[in-house]
Amino acid sequence: MAIARITDQIVRVMDDTQSGAKELLEPVLRIGVTGLSRAGKTVFITSLIANMLDRARMPQLSAGAQGRIEAAFLQPQPDDTLPRFAYEAHLRALLSPAPRWPESTSSISQLRLSLRTRPKGLFRGLRGARVLHVDIIDYPGEWLLDLPLLRMSFAQWSKKALEQAQSRETLAAEWLALSQNQDPQSALEEAEAQKLAEAFTAYLDAAKSAGFANCAPGRFLLPGDLAGSPALTFAPLWRPEKPRRGSLYRAFERRFEAYKSQIVKPFFRQHFSKLDRQIVLVDALGAIDTGPAAVQDLREALADILPVFRPGKNRWLSWLTGKKIERILFAATKADHIHHHQHPKLTGFLEALLQEAKQVADWKGAKTRVMSLASLRATVEQRASHEGEVLELVRGVLTGSGKEVALHPGDLPADPARLLEPARTGAQDWPEGLGFDLPEFAPPLPEDKAPEGLAHIRMDQAAEFLIGDRL
Repeated sequence: MAIARITDQIVRVMDDTQSGAKELLEPVLRIGVTGLSRAGKTVFITSLIANMLDRARMPQLSAGAQGRIEAAFLQPQPDDTLPRFAYEAHLRALLSPAPRWPESTSSISQLRLSLRTRPKGLFRGLRGARVLHVDIIDYPGEWLLDLPLLRMSFAQWSKKALEQAQSRETLAAEWLALSQNQDPQSALEEAEAQKLAEAFTAYLDAAKSAGFANCAPGRFLLPGDLAGSPALTFAPLWRPEKPRRGSLYRAFERRFEAYKSQIVKPFFRQHFSKLDRQIVLVDALGAIDTGPAAVQDLREALADILPVFRPGKNRWLSWLTGKKIERILFAATKADHIHHHQHPKLTGFLEALLQEAKQVADWKGAKTRVMSLASLRATVEQRASHEGEVLELVRGVLTGSGKEVALHPGDLPADPARLLEPARTGAQDWPEGLGFDLPEFAPPLPEDKAPEGLAHIRMDQAAEFLIGDRL
C-alpha cells in the first residue's frame, strides 16, 4: 500500500511538472464545479459562461465593472481526452420558446473560457493586456462521494453502508432482506453476486430519488461503460470473524479495492488533485423540503467529502509539490424559490451545516465563502395581503403543468439549530411551524430583447470570489 501511494505521487508530480512549465507562460485557473444530486451544476456553468461572455448583468465582478475585461471567448478544452461541456446546447434549452432545464451531469466534461484583461495599478500603462485561461471542470457529485472511500477498508465501508441502509429501511427493504439471507463465507457464485449488486444499486437509486444525498459508491448510479463489470458487482457485507479464501466476502473485498484503485484513484490523480478553486453547490432547500432525515444525510455527506479537498495556499512551486485548493465557495442554490428577505437565513443554515469543515479549510489557509444564489432566476417576487398580514411571495411557472402560481413556500427559521437539532436527533417531521413546501419551477420565458447573459441572483458575486483576484 505504501509503495502504491508513493508511485501515485510520483506520477502526479510528473504530470503537474509538465503542466506547470506551460503555465509559467499562459496562466491557467482550474475551477471544479460539483454538487450533490439536483443542485444545478449544469445550469450554474451555463449561466456563469453566458454572463462572463456578456457581462451586462455582472455589476459586482470588479474587473468587468471597471471596464478592464477587453474580451472573453471560448476555446477548445485543453484536454483532448475529455468531452467538451455542451454549453451551446444547454443555453439553447434555456432560451428556447418552450424553455426546459438541461440534462443533469452524468460524466466529467471541460470548457476553457479565456479572458483578456488590462492591468490595474500605477504601472498599468507600461504593461500590455494579459490573458487568463479559466478551465471549468464539471463532474458529477456522485463521483465526489467516492473520494472518501479511499480512506476506508471494505469492512469499514460495509459497516457504515449497512447502518445507513437500516436507517432508510423502507427504501432498502428488498436489498437488506436479500443481504441477510446471504452467507458471506459461502463460495462466490457470480449470479448471486449480481443479484446482490443489482438490489443494492436499486436501493441507492431509490434513496437518491427520495432526496437523500449520501448515496455511494457513485459509479453504481452512473456506471457508463463500466455497467456489469466486476468492479461494480459488489455490495456491503458484515465481516465474518475469519473470512475464508474464495468466499463471497473476500471476492467483494477484492472488487471494492479494485473500484478504488482502478476508478476512484485515477479520477483523483488526473482531475481532482489539479484544481485551484472549487465550488460546491448544495440543494439545501430541497433537503429541508424533504425532511429532517434528508438534512442529516446532507450534513453527513458534506462532512465526509470536504476533508478530501486538500485546502490551502498555492505557492509558485505548487505545481511541483502538489496543488492545493485555495478558494472554496459553498453555494445554496435555488435562492429564487424564496423571497430575498429569507436569503440570509438560507445562507446561515448552510454556514451552520458546514461550520466544522469550513473552519478546517480556513485554518489551512484556503479562503472560503458561503452564499445563496440562483444560476437562472425562474421567479419574480411580489407581496400580497391576507387576513391583514403581508405575505412575501414568489411567482413562477410550475414544471410539468405549465401553470403560473404565486406562493409562499414557508419561513426558514432565523436560528439554524431549529432545523439541525431535529435532524441530528432523528425526528421524522419538522416541529410545528417549520413546514416547508418547495415547488419545482420551470425556466422563465426568454425576454423579448437581445440577450444580455442570463438573469440570476449573485452569480456576479460568485465569479468575483472565484476568479476576481486573478483578473
